[in-house]
Amino acid sequence: MKSPNNVPASIVTRNMSDFTHETGNVYESIAIISKRANQISVKLKEELNGKLAEFATTVDNLEEVFENREQIEISKHYERLPKPTNLAVEEFLEGKIHFRTPAAEEPAAE
Repeated sequence: MKSPNNVPASIVTRNMSDFTHETGNVYESIAIISKRANQISVKLKEELNGKLAEFATTVDNLEEVFENREQIEISKHYERLPKPTNLAVEEFLEGKIHFRTPAAEEPAAE
């Protein structure tokens, strides 16, 4: 997953009214952002686990565990990425998240 350069890696103060433009409701916007952040988090975790699996060894003895420079570098790269919540907030504010709300359930016609 590519990290956008315009996403801040640290916390930024936000104006809550910016979140109401898309949905008209701050709480609905936050729910959408949290669901997207979970999707991003799962995707990043799968990528990281896939890359680290290449270096996995089956060692039963704790004394035989050694540091692998490539594993450390990969882990540090993922630690430096912006957090999934920050990515999701930026995507939402830029209008890159597509969402839909379920229509009010209509009575089933028999």
